[in-house]
Amino acid sequence: MHDISDKNLKNAARMMREAEKIVVFTGAGISTESGIPDFRSPGGIWSRYNPDDLTYQRFLSHEKYRKLYWEYDRSRYPAMRDAVPNPAHKAIVDLEKSGKLLALITQNIDGLHHKAGSSPEKIYELHGTVLEVTCLDCHRRWPREHITDEMDREGVEVPYCKHCGGPLKCATIAFGQALPSDVLEASFDHSRNCDLFLTVGSSLVVQPAAMLPLEAKRRGAKLILVNLSATPFDDYMDEILLGNAGPILQALMEEYNK
Repeated sequence: MHDISDKNLKNAARMMREAEKIVVFTGAGISTESGIPDFRSPGGIWSRYNPDDLTYQRFLSHEKYRKLYWEYDRSRYPAMRDAVPNPAHKAIVDLEKSGKLLALITQNIDGLHHKAGSSPEKIYELHGTVLEVTCLDCHRRWPREHITDEMDREGVEVPYCKHCGGPLKCATIAFGQALPSDVLEASFDHSRNCDLFLTVGSSLVVQPAAMLPLEAKRRGAKLILVNLSATPFDDYMDEILLGNAGPILQALMEEYNK
């Protein structure tokens, strides 16, 4: 944790106590502390592929791109499957137990908020989840292991739906694929209706999600940022706590509960 002043921490906790409807918005920074690597860093899995070959449009266009996608997807999955929630995820569960959590909006696909014990009905996964597989034609869904175990047993490299024949894809949002409109709409609605918006581990550069705290601010909500580095929207924040999410949220909840 960076050298955060006691004054900053107390101020953030006071704002949380005074709030009645809190939205928490999480990005990749909360999951790196659970050992999930930055796949786009030099030498990471992403560097072994041409990003243009992994777009949604390429996936739809040809079998060879679907095969490449599944190879990529299966190489990144073990790190997420084996990751466990860290103190930041658990602090958000504690906040929910206080009765003030309106919504938990996340850009992460790892399912760690579910593993930590956050209520599924509170979680809005903007970029989908790696824990499920979906048919792009009939939109049926299955637990991921159900499909991948079957792929392994039958020696299948590219799975197709046994109900309609449509291509199966991990239920995450690929480049060029639209965000789920219902999840996005609900996320903006909750942001407009909260009185405190807490951003954790997001650099606030990916649109349209980066606009969520501004929507909250326009409706009068207080903004708190917990992040390792500065963001383009720091000037709009009412309190900024720089450092690792785990120890900061742990300390914040301890102060909040006093």
